[in-house]
Amino acid sequence: MSHSSRIPEFRRWSREARRRELAERAELNSDDLVLLDTGGIAAADADRMVENSVGIYALPLGVALNFQVNQRDYLVPMAIEEPSVVAAASYAARMVRAGGGFSATADLPVMIAQIELREVGDPAAARARIEAARAEILALADSCQAILVSVGGGARDLEVRHVTGSTQNRLVVHLHVNCRDAMGANSVNTMAETVAPRLAELSGGRVGLRILSNLADRRLVRVSASVPFAALTSHRAGPAGHEVAEGIAAASRFAEDDPYRAATHNKGIMNGVDAVVMATGNDWRGVEAGAHAYAARDGRYRPLATWKVEGESLMGRLEMPMAVGTVGGTLQVHPGARLALRILRVSSAAELAMVIGAAGLGQNLAALRALATEGIQRGHMNLHKRAVGDPSPEPKGARS
Repeated sequence: MSHSSRIPEFRRWSREARRRELAERAELNSDDLVLLDTGGIAAADADRMVENSVGIYALPLGVALNFQVNQRDYLVPMAIEEPSVVAAASYAARMVRAGGGFSATADLPVMIAQIELREVGDPAAARARIEAARAEILALADSCQAILVSVGGGARDLEVRHVTGSTQNRLVVHLHVNCRDAMGANSVNTMAETVAPRLAELSGGRVGLRILSNLADRRLVRVSASVPFAALTSHRAGPAGHEVAEGIAAASRFAEDDPYRAATHNKGIMNGVDAVVMATGNDWRGVEAGAHAYAARDGRYRPLATWKVEGESLMGRLEMPMAVGTVGGTLQVHPGARLALRILRVSSAAELAMVIGAAGLGQNLAALRALATEGIQRGHMNLHKRAVGDPSPEPKGARS
């Protein structure tokens, strides 16, 4: 059975034909297809997930095609309400595919637990005492997470930071925790609360906040793509491939030079990222917070992805935090999220992070190509008109 993500003319098929093809390629059964009609969740599930549940709010679920990451094909589920995103991501992945597909790496799934210590009389001496007790603190943290430790995760290191500002007498201890295939928020928060009293004793201070940081800069994903000039051209009349590449590179430089443009540049990346994060039941607010904090890590807000002309190709690179999981959390109670992971066929949180990063870089490419050629509104508004019942000609960015 073929698991290629290339399905020519898929956009022209009927909805039922697309579902049948998806069922065959992802090995879905009739019960799985029913989930696609219900939003992936029943009222009883919703009542378990949130307080004061009164109903279910659904988003369209699309499948982006053509994605090839590290020489493996993926059908990428995307939950999003904005027209053109799924089509644009599929089109971009097809362009990238012509250059060999996306290449990606992911750091170990290390999250940071922060323990704030207030009113520390001698921060330097307190820091030395905590660092000397490193092994004790890490063992104490692991003692409350037996299951995580049993699968190879757990506390790996600690860092003591003297964070000044409104007070000079604050220390912040970072626990670095390998969360394996979980996003890790619950485990990390429990560890922070477990070690906090001992850290207060060692520092002579008072415990403040004990919680994870969403700036997951120990858990980065890096994605690159090389797009041949020929893949950037359209079958319609238009600029040559090298002209399109130069236009995309110029747009990237604009984002590098101007934070106002960088914000919109990064929003385009997050169109792709968030749609997959949501479809797979992960915390898109946490991923958003980490992404934007990382973009401003040196005090200036910068683009998460950049594009340059290198030889006869356009080269794109993305680096950003990606704290996502394939076990635990919402996945325990949301059948639709579990179904999305089955469609993706990922085997680990790291693999999921790499595919999500590819979706972000691909969406960025599609947006910049549109901006560098016919403008963003033509394709976007044509699809918007179709969504509100006004069929219009197919936009260039919608080809899958």
